[in-house]
Amino acid sequence: MNNYLNSIKNRDPAAKSILSIILTYPGVKAVFFFRIANFFYLAKFDLVARIISQTIRFFTGIEIHPGATIGKNLFIDHGMGVVIGETSTIGDNVTIYHAVTLGGIAPSIESDLQRNEKRHPTIGDDVVIGSGAQIIGPIVVGKGARIAANAVVVNDVADNTTMVGVPAKAIRVGNKGKFRPYGVDQKVKDEK
Repeated sequence: MNNYLNSIKNRDPAAKSILSIILTYPGVKAVFFFRIANFFYLAKFDLVARIISQTIRFFTGIEIHPGATIGKNLFIDHGMGVVIGETSTIGDNVTIYHAVTLGGIAPSIESDLQRNEKRHPTIGDDVVIGSGAQIIGPIVVGKGARIAANAVVVNDVADNTTMVGVPAKAIRVGNKGKFRPYGVDQKVKDEK
């Protein structure tokens, strides 16, 4: 637990102390209660798991389906409006900003055919997802990728690639230099 809290303090300049992270960070609460809900989900107590996840959604504004798979040190910064779908897989040391969706494609169309199918994204280790980004479908976002604010990602993303726009396009491969999760520097040129 201490490693998790220190990983957040290392990624957030607003974090003044471990105690403030525990008491005031909704993402920490959401991930903590996700772990409990996920335990019940894996034990086939689906209703209990969903009640826990919906209760924490009410208190934090963050909805994590108890069936998602989440690695270590997930940091949901601010968190309001984050939605993580049932078949999402998130690697280690991922940072997600507010209003991000890891969603499926057309879930209300032929729902019965989509049950028990992978329909949400797989997010690699060390990924940063900027505020308002939408990552849709059973795609893979590679290790070290950066998704800019409000980008809509509907195709696989290579390792260490920065994606921007609607639909998202690669603007940088290699991710050398600073990434701004709330927006991209005006000096960055589109690498078409």
